[in-house]
Formats: sequence, structure tokens, C-alpha cells
Amino acid sequence: MTTKTPKESSAILTEIVLPNDTNNLDNLMGGRLLYWMDITAAITAQRHSNRTSVTASVNNVSFDQPIPRGSIVTIEGKISRSFNSSMEIFLDVWAEDTSSGEKTKCNEAIYTFVAVNNMGRPVKVPSVKPETELETLRFEGALRRKQLSLILAGKMKASDATELKALFV
Repeated sequence: MTTKTPKESSAILTEIVLPNDTNNLDNLMGGRLLYWMDITAAITAQRHSNRTSVTASVNNVSFDQPIPRGSIVTIEGKISRSFNSSMEIFLDVWAEDTSSGEKTKCNEAIYTFVAVNNMGRPVKVPSVKPETELETLRFEGALRRKQLSLILAGKMKASDATELKALFV
């Protein structure tokens, strides 16, 4: 199986926040942002696996700053780590003020996707080789996040979560 870098498996989606995308405060609705992030993550996962990929979970979403109507939203998705058939995807969300051109990081999220074959069965995916310091931090944290997720879902015993236990020893 091949190995890819996060850059080789990345995707960038750009949208403008139109009135139909906003809430009563004239900011981007969270649900619309989740939709755009899901599309970006799907493209990222498909590029990495060269397979149809489906959303397995939305592990974390951070709505740090509101995104006003008229802003240009850029969502960058990168594979942080792959496992057997699953891929953790980090999404960074930037908002650009069209008047000043200033870009601000507003949100981030972590999605998990699974690559599937034509029958909908999980298939093996390429491994990931981080290159930058940020990619390495996200890569190393991915196994801890996966173990925590499995414990919370009742699919792993806490005593078996070696990466999580190492944080406390």
C-alpha cells in the first residue's frame, strides 16, 4: 500500500456567504458550515483513498468566530492520519473580509471518513507521512483521539487505550 503526504490528499473549498446562508444575526448558519466542511472532507478522503468515502463521524467542531454575510469562506481539508480503512481529516476554516481582504481563522473541525468499495464494504487506505511540525502534531494526536472515540462508543476498554494512558504516566 502506498504512503501519501497530507498535501497530496488535501482539498480546498471556497464559498461566499449569501443571505440564504445566514441566521437572524446575519452570520453564516452553523449547519451550512457543517455541510461545506463535510463536502471538503469527502473530497479530501476520496483523493487520499482513490475510493468513494463516507462520513463515519464528526469528532470535533469548533465555532470560534461568527462569519458575517458577504464573507469569502475557505475551508482547507488535510488527512491527519489514516488507519486501516478510516481517515481522520482536519479542517481549517478561514473567513475573508471582502472590503479589507483580511483573512481570519474562524473555525476548525475533525471528521472521520471510511473508504468503501462498490458493495459499501470498508477497504484499506494508504498511510500518511506528515512533513511539517503541525502535520506531525495532528498525526500523533490522531491515535489518542481515535482511542477516546472508541472508548466513548463502548468499542474499546479504557485499559486498552495505550496512547491515552501514556498521557497520564
